[in-house]
Amino acid sequence: MSLDNANPVVFQKTTEREILPEDEDNDVLDEIDDREVYDLIRSINDPEHPLTLEELNVVDHANVHVDNKKNKISISFTPTIPHCSMATLIGLSIRVKLLRALPPRFKVDVQISPGSHASEEAVNKQLADKERVAAALENSHLLKVVNECLTIREK
Repeated sequence: MSLDNANPVVFQKTTEREILPEDEDNDVLDEIDDREVYDLIRSINDPEHPLTLEELNVVDHANVHVDNKKNKISISFTPTIPHCSMATLIGLSIRVKLLRALPPRFKVDVQISPGSHASEEAVNKQLADKERVAAALENSHLLKVVNECLTIREK
């Protein structure tokens, strides 16, 4: 199998978020914020490389937006190359991770960063279509690949 991007640039990981006592206090109402959502998706594995989406700079904290009042989360991601054949799979992995980890009140919108992919419009259309996402997750082979992307790898 040939790789789309055989020699990707690897970026430095973000420092871990400091956990404060109030973060662990169940009596404190703690709204979900951009950094919390970023922390959920940054460790997703790239489908082609033994690297995370954060290490490849596919996801970035600045491109994660949470609106608790509107119950909406918007994420844009940037594939490593403009013709990345894994873009839809990466977007699907981000969506599945958030659907599994967040309260169901949130509407999750995952898109390719504008101008970063040759098939941006088609990929965004697929990722926004609930029926297509549901059908993709009913495919056992595709679900297995998504689950591999979401499994934490030991370094």
